Formats: sequence, structure tokens, C-alpha cells
Amino acid sequence: MPENWAHYQRHPSLVLGFHGTERATVDRVVTRETRHLNKSEGRYEWLGHGIYFWENDPRRGLEWASSGNAKKKIAEPDVVGAIIDLGLCLDLTTRTALDEVSEAYELLKVSYELRGKPLPANHFGQDKVKRELDCQVIQMLHSFRELKEQPPYDSVRAPFLENDRLYTGAEFRAGNHIQICVIKPENCIKGYFRPITSASAS
Repeated sequence: MPENWAHYQRHPSLVLGFHGTERATVDRVVTRETRHLNKSEGRYEWLGHGIYFWENDPRRGLEWASSGNAKKKIAEPDVVGAIIDLGLCLDLTTRTALDEVSEAYELLKVSYELRGKPLPANHFGQDKVKRELDCQVIQMLHSFRELKEQPPYDSVRAPFLENDRLYTGAEFRAGNHIQICVIKPENCIKGYFRPITSASAS
């Protein structure tokens, strides 16, 4: 990565993120009974391991918690907001980040070839929501940065085109969103809050 671009990977402003979960979990983080939400560290986390947020979209967070898409059924769906400093961010809307992800893919591919094993694949539905390949690529990227003694990322940010086209001939999708994965909550999350659109406010 050219050194002269690296300083643009620090985001100078705060963003709002929203996380769909159980109402009891929202209560615990808002009252500071729990310091942070739990990280997602499964095989299919498309931006790697961390705490996931919908950027600036509490409605999507609540929809996700209510829709049955969670790993286990959420009895009382709710959404919590977070004030996030992205810090050193792997932002997949930038050329620098996309090049780094591409390089990590090549490293992962070689590692599987050396072991004589096929690469994992993204699968399940039209949007391939079980993204084992993407998860491993991002985790490889973090490991390679550590090996090269480069500063670790605090967060990952990426846009996703999702669901059907919004109207005939469109390239907009009905589920378009930007997702944030916070790797280091102690660096990034400045506070949690209950948004006005929260289920408990209705």
C-alpha cells in the first residue's frame, strides 16, 4: 500500500450505528450494566469478527431483530444506537481498502492451495448471506497486517447491494445499506443510546 495514502484511512468524524438485539440487552448497555455488546465471531460474518451496526439506520436494525434472521429467535426485538468513532478504518468504499482486501484474497488462496484444499465459498440465497469466503479474507487481512507490524484496524465499513431491484431497470436495491463492524469497541464506541424509533418507545 502506498504510504502517502494511509493517513486517509482515519475517519475524522463520528457516525451513528444501530444494532438489533433483545430488549434486555439494549437495557443493559444503555444503563451501562454491560460495557459493550458481544462481538460476532462466526464463520459467516461478512466483514470479519466484531460488533455489527447498520450505519444511520435504526429501522433496519429493528427489522433485522424482528425478521427471524438472527442466529437465534429474538423474543423481544429492539434496537440500540451507538456513537462510533471509526478510527483507523478498513473502508470498502475506498480504492486503498479494496486493494488491500484483494491482496488478502490472493494470500488466502495460496494458503489453501498449499494445503490442497478448496477455498470456502459465499452461499445461501441471491445475496449469498453466508459469507464464509469474505469472512476469511478479512481475517487474513488482519493477520497479515499484524505480521507486517502495521497498525491494526479499529473498524471495517462497507456498502452492500441487497434484495431485489427497487423498480424495473433499477440498479438500486430494496435492501441497500452500509454496515459497520467495530473490531475495537474500547477505541471506537463513545456511548450507547436508545433511539426514539426504538420498539420500546412505540
